[in-house]
Amino acid sequence: MSIRITALISFICFGILLAGCGDSKIENPPEQQPRNKSVKSEYASNTPKIVAFGDSLTVGFGLPKRDAYPYLLQKRLDAEGYKYEVIDAGVSGDTTLGGVERIDWVLGQKNIKILILELGANDLMRGVPVKELKSNLEKIIRKAKAKKIEVLFCGMLAPESKGRKYQADFISVFPDLASKYKLKFVPFLLEGVAMDPDLNQADGIHPNAKGTKIMTANIYKELKSMLQK
Repeated sequence: MSIRITALISFICFGILLAGCGDSKIENPPEQQPRNKSVKSEYASNTPKIVAFGDSLTVGFGLPKRDAYPYLLQKRLDAEGYKYEVIDAGVSGDTTLGGVERIDWVLGQKNIKILILELGANDLMRGVPVKELKSNLEKIIRKAKAKKIEVLFCGMLAPESKGRKYQADFISVFPDLASKYKLKFVPFLLEGVAMDPDLNQADGIHPNAKGTKIMTANIYKELKSMLQK
């Protein structure tokens, strides 16, 4: 499974910005629990659920709830007649290890059909060994599949400033796991958003309201084939 050239080019520029940030944390400290709340509250308990599981990109860091991608995704599903309840299970600052530690709790809800897995950016910023990153993501995927939950896997790229070997190893984790477990895959979640000042907040990293709409579209493009009416 290949990564599109346009995504790679955009992230090379994105990597320059990351290099300038060093290894400092770019997000708020993680909360004790994810939001784990439905975007809407009027759904019946037997409504099939889509869990948005990730970090600040899922939470919508710096944005009101209505501009976060789980909310935008719910609006699009409703508009197109899909009867799903979107659960926001994002935690700002979360790593893949944090994901492993809370995935059982999150997947303990009834009638989850799809898990949108978006983690890895904070591991990158902290220089977590790629072997650990891959192991953690694989544990999350296996736990979901054990419950017969489909996984939409979101990829992330790495800048050369982290070292060419780390960059190559990091980038390969996502398509490798997607291929191994036959997952629907978004090669680069921020394609069309990264490094565009009109689509990002002042930090240059987190999408603004316009950027989040594009990110949601990137997800929906792959998600749609997984949905049933």
